[in-house]
Amino acid sequence: MTRLYHSASLNAGQVINLDKVPSHHLIRVLRARKGSEVTLFNGDGYEYLAEVLDENAKHCQLAIKQQTKVDNESPLVITLLQGISRGDRMDSSIQKSVELGAQTVIPVYCQRTGNNLKGERAEKKLRHWQQLAISACEQSGRCTIPEVKPALDFTQAVQSFNADHKLMLAPDASTHISSIAQPVKELCILIGPEGGFTQEEIKQAVDNNYTAISLGPRILRTETAGPACIAIAQALWGDLG
Repeated sequence: MTRLYHSASLNAGQVINLDKVPSHHLIRVLRARKGSEVTLFNGDGYEYLAEVLDENAKHCQLAIKQQTKVDNESPLVITLLQGISRGDRMDSSIQKSVELGAQTVIPVYCQRTGNNLKGERAEKKLRHWQQLAISACEQSGRCTIPEVKPALDFTQAVQSFNADHKLMLAPDASTHISSIAQPVKELCILIGPEGGFTQEEIKQAVDNNYTAISLGPRILRTETAGPACIAIAQALWGDLG
């Protein structure tokens, strides 16, 4: 069944008007018709079964028929610190990490980050990344929406968290992720940008209690590394298996 995000509050018995973008997607792209059923969510942990009342592609009207609690969030609270990369590589990392259960994503400016966003451009990019997280929730069935926070520089990022475990992916690390003790609840994962971390950054992270880890003998691209690390962590300590 089609799942759509609706930013406003939802309640059983309520009649709502969808915003323009989801209305267009529902009526013009998915070809929904009057009487069709769709699932709505707004990030409050519930799904809402709704019936299409008209075929208005600008502000489609729906009747909320049923509210259902959804409990599919991982018991492992994961924060991804993702070194900012160019173009759709960053998009892919955020999308897949949210699908795999990350609760928070924080973009990080590293020494080898080639894209320094400022002002209005940074705000626009942040809105884009947050929308990607919402789209990933639509696809994956999550009803709690992860937050994509404003970007931090590397020093701020590595000094900002007190998770049970703080892991940094480094290709030449001698510690494999499988040898890490199970986190009590929280896990912070730090991933470098294209070109990886500098030795100075690795030392700074280790000095702030990050453990340098390896996922195996192959070097992963930045957009692959975060989702791969999250998937392994979920399989070891979370709800993926």
